[in-house]
Amino acid sequence: MTEALPHNAGVDSAPWRDPRLPIADRVADLLARMTVEEKAGQLGSFWAMPAEPGAPVAPHEDDADEPLPGDRPQALDEQARSGLGQLTRVFGTAPVAPAEGAARLQELQRVVASANRFGLPAIAHEECLTGFMTWQATVFPSPPAWGASFDPDLVREMAAAIAASMRRAGVHQGLAPVLDVVRDARWGRTEECIGEDPYLVGTIGTAYVKGLESSGIVATLKHFVGYSASRDARNMAPTAAGPREVADVLLEPFVMALREGRPRAVMNSYTDVDGVPAAADERLLTRLLRDELGFTGVVVADYFSISFLQTRHGVAGSRAEAAARALKAGIDIELPSARCYGEPLVEAVRKGDVPEELLDRAAARVLTLKAELGLLDGFEPEEPADPEEPADGALSFDPPAHRRLARRLAEESIVLLADDGALPLRRDARVALVGPLADERYGMMGCYAFPNHVGRSDPDLPLGVEFPTLADALREEFADLRVVPGGGVLDAEDGEIADAVAAARDAEVCVLALGDLSGMFGRGTSGEGCDAETLELPGRQAELAEAVLATGTPTVVVMLSGRPYALGGIADRAAAVVQAFFPGEEGGAALAGVLTGRVEPRGRLPVSMPRRPYGAPVVYLRSRLDSPHQWSTVDSTPLFPFGHGLSWTRFAYEELTVDPVAATDGSVRVSAVVRNAGDRAGTEVVQLYLADPVASVVRPTRWLAGWAKTRIEPGQAVRVEFTVHADRTSFTGPDMTRVVEPGVIEVLVGRSSEDLPLRGSFTLEGPRRELGPDRVLTVPVEVIPL
Repeated sequence: MTEALPHNAGVDSAPWRDPRLPIADRVADLLARMTVEEKAGQLGSFWAMPAEPGAPVAPHEDDADEPLPGDRPQALDEQARSGLGQLTRVFGTAPVAPAEGAARLQELQRVVASANRFGLPAIAHEECLTGFMTWQATVFPSPPAWGASFDPDLVREMAAAIAASMRRAGVHQGLAPVLDVVRDARWGRTEECIGEDPYLVGTIGTAYVKGLESSGIVATLKHFVGYSASRDARNMAPTAAGPREVADVLLEPFVMALREGRPRAVMNSYTDVDGVPAAADERLLTRLLRDELGFTGVVVADYFSISFLQTRHGVAGSRAEAAARALKAGIDIELPSARCYGEPLVEAVRKGDVPEELLDRAAARVLTLKAELGLLDGFEPEEPADPEEPADGALSFDPPAHRRLARRLAEESIVLLADDGALPLRRDARVALVGPLADERYGMMGCYAFPNHVGRSDPDLPLGVEFPTLADALREEFADLRVVPGGGVLDAEDGEIADAVAAARDAEVCVLALGDLSGMFGRGTSGEGCDAETLELPGRQAELAEAVLATGTPTVVVMLSGRPYALGGIADRAAAVVQAFFPGEEGGAALAGVLTGRVEPRGRLPVSMPRRPYGAPVVYLRSRLDSPHQWSTVDSTPLFPFGHGLSWTRFAYEELTVDPVAATDGSVRVSAVVRNAGDRAGTEVVQLYLADPVASVVRPTRWLAGWAKTRIEPGQAVRVEFTVHADRTSFTGPDMTRVVEPGVIEVLVGRSSEDLPLRGSFTLEGPRRELGPDRVLTVPVEVIPL
């Protein structure tokens, strides 16, 4: 084992300091100089900023034998003497103004760099799912809204904007995107997922990765893998999916993002797959992720998941044993602290219970990332901004350009599900706005937006950014708008419902705003730890809706939610139904634009919407016998299918061509003409699905192979051409290898997974073919005006 060296011995002239040398050489030189304690130091993190001295800073803290050290300078100094891998959520734990937070982070980095003999700062990470998760930062739409937009370029632009704020703050790594595929919308973290189709999730998620990484922020794919398929949709429950479903559905977005986006970090799942927790699964985190998929970055532990090996999973008898299992499996960095990778790991290495080679392996990966980030080149703190000066003008995390981008994405994501002609609303109409989401700012955001994640614990804390509600936005359109919430999301008095019903009865048209209030671990109806037994509307909202509809006043239902809800009895009687998946700080204005016709509804459903609350799960990606049939009394027919969404105009689908109709390998060109048959310009999402009617294993009835989002003027038409490689028909065969099999492949083109007016086929000829990791993952598409 390496011997301890005097503080700063030989540091200044060491080869690892030379930025002209290859990173691998620099890391090898530095690693050879480190003691066991210093190597382990690179694998730990420090939660730097509790809400107040001595206050808990995270859920699950009670799973530890002692509290996190909190924001005590001596605690950080003591831990950092051996070096520090990461600083945890300096911005995302308690409210801090932009300039003050940047100065605070600089000071913490100075402490870290000064404490260890190599002068190395830490990697600072933050949450960034719907924006840089800090006070006074832009809250962008939630991931289901990204999926509903079907617009990867816009999502990439959003991610680049988020990264720009993080870089200005001194942050290096973002803990996003979530690439879990929705399998049961009762799961609370559905609001963090892009959708239920792996190709949609992979395409949109990869765009997010590219936006972050191209702007210098380390993207972190999570949660690897199987988290969203938990048993009974319960958070952290075992994965209820077989190895083929894991490979063909749950893993696919990660494969695409790893290959196309090249992220530098991956986070493990909390769940266990067939009895093996992901945090201790060497097959998953090393043989699959690294050996097969070629990942070379760092694997970071989801918060406390290494401790959970002892406290929750029961596969380790001590912290040292938990550290040993996680390190061997392939987790390089423990977050959010160093409970296991600190002294317990050091002692295990010294006793010989953990080979030092495993410690070296993980430390080398962390140091490689630090070298890529410039953190081996010496720490020179920037001149901190004075919090007493006009800091908001000097450093803003919610600039006008970001708000405009948030508005664009919100507008692209709003889905018009049904309309009998009630929309757009007449400007001279007498409108009542009722429902618990009518005037609720928190109803616009998910649980990983700072105001929900942290701010709601302090009712006196301002939101930090302007957050107009639906009522605020509609008042700009209708001067005499009457707003009566009719109770809260979960609680409503009889009198409150009666007041809302009276307002609806007196109006010419009623806008009924229903949905979710997101929160963490039971503090909301949606969000992490807020799983649902059914997909019924929360609280007394269904009762409110029935009473409003019974008035006979034409009613436009607006859903503001993190998951799809069963609206069968409501949607059938509503004049129109609009869905917005937590549309962010500009969501109110975007919704008002759609309701009044200034904005075209351009979103499409990224998840299926159930008709009945007890038919869950309802996903389109399923086999024939998993679809509704006469041998079961459970009807899982969706009310609105995946990909569905209306426009202000009508589109006609014509002239499907498939060329060639027979192929042995290579690509097939699928084209269709789409014509705007209405009198208004409109945007259509042209969707291509494939089906494999006869295969060696059970296949889904169809799967999304590609799409094109295109705007078409009245009377005009475009030709949409998809280039489908044979690899895009592949699946995991009986022997668990990825294969392309000969046979007929059906081609379906249309406007949703159920509305597919154009149908054709091509035949794959020749022998069965096994595929490697270099298989074709995407379907290029071209839109040609006619």
